[in-house]
Amino acid sequence: MTTVVPLENATFIHPPAFYISGLYNMSHAKYYYMFLCFIYAVTVLGNAFIIGTIYLARTLHTAKYIAVFNLALSDLFGSSAIIPKYAYMFLRENQYISYEDCLTSMFFIFLFMTMQSYTLLALAFDRVIAICFPLRYHAIVTKTTMILIIGGIWLVSVFLVAVRVALITRLSFCSSTTVYSYFCDHGPIYRLACNDNSPNFMMAYVNIAVMLCLPLMLIAISYVCIGVALLKISHGADRLKAMKTCTSHLLLVAMFYLPIIGVYITALTTYIHPNTRIINSVLTQTVPPMLNPIIYSLKTEEVLQSIKVLYRRFKVNFAMENPVKIIAKN
Repeated sequence: MTTVVPLENATFIHPPAFYISGLYNMSHAKYYYMFLCFIYAVTVLGNAFIIGTIYLARTLHTAKYIAVFNLALSDLFGSSAIIPKYAYMFLRENQYISYEDCLTSMFFIFLFMTMQSYTLLALAFDRVIAICFPLRYHAIVTKTTMILIIGGIWLVSVFLVAVRVALITRLSFCSSTTVYSYFCDHGPIYRLACNDNSPNFMMAYVNIAVMLCLPLMLIAISYVCIGVALLKISHGADRLKAMKTCTSHLLLVAMFYLPIIGVYITALTTYIHPNTRIINSVLTQTVPPMLNPIIYSLKTEEVLQSIKVLYRRFKVNFAMENPVKIIAKN
């Protein structure tokens, strides 16, 4: 039953549910959703592994790994907000989602996307201080500083996304409630409104500017500063060592921003089939969270060393406990 919400002499018509269209007339689409379930399983295992490693390894209790920990949490919760519910809906062919659940889902999906973007910016801050001001690094980038930065990121992200979702409640949906996307996406939903949606349109572009363009611009500026600092290092070995500390972060930045920017530019400049757009968008949002922990595990020396130490500790503890169990049985 359609909900009519009166507010200050205005009446807003809210539908009981939206229909998420997903992929249209695509053969073997279920295999694609099953593939997304595989991506989700790897994402959960990888990010849980990184979170557990950072928590257990005292050597990783540093300012930098507070940000890495937050990135892993954002990746884990972001994937959890988008894959299980929608994969289940499409596999069961029950693609209706209630109005309230849709807005809740939208909030959490965009919240963790924003968190991922700003956490990459926090890691860029760590790298630029480490390379441009190495002697002052431990005085500037402290645990307290990073906790304040991460806390500020959470507050800004919650505020931006809350305003974005709250503006949806001021829209009336008089006719179609079919969302041409794979989740409760902001753009496809506000375009269905039959009343003035210009505030939503403006907020969408503000969010793109603040969530994507601003962090990416600041990250680019930080790497210009890093490049200048590296040119001042006289020894090639020292320069290479400093550059290697940035490779993991650069890979994460490239994987997160380039596909999203590519999707936006393609959508603005040319026509692409809705199914192609949906597949590109969903892979853009789900593949980086899966690969991030793999990159940090394989490309970061500190994490590799911590994993080895934890593994040796586990083996020693297991060897000490095992004889006790054997004696107890005898």
